[in-house]
Amino acid sequence: MSNTDLSMRGRIIFYEDRNFMGRSYECMSDCADMSSYLNKCHSCRVESGCFMVYDRPNYMGNQYFMKRGEYADYMSMWGWSGCIRSCRMIPMHRGSYRMKSYERENFGGQMYELMDDCDSIMDRYRMSDCMSCHVMDGHGLMYEQPHYRGRMMYLRPGEYRNFMNMGMSGMRWMSMRRIMDSWY
Repeated sequence: MSNTDLSMRGRIIFYEDRNFMGRSYECMSDCADMSSYLNKCHSCRVESGCFMVYDRPNYMGNQYFMKRGEYADYMSMWGWSGCIRSCRMIPMHRGSYRMKSYERENFGGQMYELMDDCDSIMDRYRMSDCMSCHVMDGHGLMYEQPHYRGRMMYLRPGEYRNFMNMGMSGMRWMSMRRIMDSWY
């Protein structure tokens, strides 16, 4: 397999212990439940591609974005008390990014179209909250704090009518960043 094919596919290796020790599990696609492969997961290495990892099975719970690199002790880095239980590979997108962001659920209230990164939705649009969105092109990350900080949520193309129904109740989305093809 060529380097180009590998980067298009993605490859991540999970380890049971910190510092890439213990049993390992290699993944090149989505994995809804890693518990049958590893008892725990405390470090990982992303050899190619980009992934979202979750602290609960079936792509639920806290999420974290991982691009190419080594994560020897991600728990202390992110402040997690659990460990990775599922992962989703993020396909590479080459092209423009388009997302309509709405102040209220079900595409209600103020609407703004985002085509680039936004480090503060409040400052740029005077929008106090983002409760729903429609991603037309590209992949992105929504953050609960300005300047791409705090908990995050992965957005792929599609309609997101109500973030609260997605297990994100009580969270306010305050910034958004595109997942760039240069990260692969």
